[in-house]
Amino acid sequence: MSQQVRAAVFRPADDRIDRAVELLESLGATPVPDPMLAVEPTDAMPEDGDYVILTSKTGVELLDEAGWEPGGSVLCCIGPATADAARGAGWIVDRVPEEYTSLGLVEHLAPDVDGATVEVARSDHGSQELIDGLREAGAEVHETVLYRLTRPNGSGKAAEMAATGNLEAALFTSSLTVEHLLDAAEERGIREKVIAGLNDAIVGAIGPPTRETAESHGIDVTVVPDEATFEALACDVVETAAPTYHE
Repeated sequence: MSQQVRAAVFRPADDRIDRAVELLESLGATPVPDPMLAVEPTDAMPEDGDYVILTSKTGVELLDEAGWEPGGSVLCCIGPATADAARGAGWIVDRVPEEYTSLGLVEHLAPDVDGATVEVARSDHGSQELIDGLREAGAEVHETVLYRLTRPNGSGKAAEMAATGNLEAALFTSSLTVEHLLDAAEERGIREKVIAGLNDAIVGAIGPPTRETAESHGIDVTVVPDEATFEALACDVVETAAPTYHE
């Protein structure tokens, strides 16, 4: 019999948290949904560019709802979830890097963007590494903020559970989910207890930037999946927390 795995997940309170809960349940875990991100659209539209970069499913959905089209631009998506959403909107996706990070996207595009105009359309918490890297490669880069990411009111259930030793796992899907959880803990006066509780659990980060953020706050990260997708993260975290879950 496998041990109980109460796994905190911090995805936005839309179909992503619903799918995350369903996946964790299918893996035999007990999901602890605690959305740490709320989306506030800016209604801004990308400028024209030789290349247009989209870095999230949320951004694609907002642009699709507004009737935006990539036109003649080379459409670049940071990873498979964003690319699938773009194809679902009826757009042709031209470029997806092998490594689903800002650095991976820079390395993928750098040989081709010298002298090109590149439009980056994303949230207000995008990595500066992407902008700087493309400029260093010779591109003229413009950034459009499609939406702001804020912390929902009432978030922090997982912080309380971590502080009392009642979490076996936590799944962080961005640096901002780490920071918002710790903000919720700080508001409650339990930040150090939360960090200690997380360090007694299995902590997963979707990629190296998220891991670095967590570790910079004293959180030990056990799992970083080979593929930067939530599915890979969930499977690896649950397997690590309870290796017999599938028996």
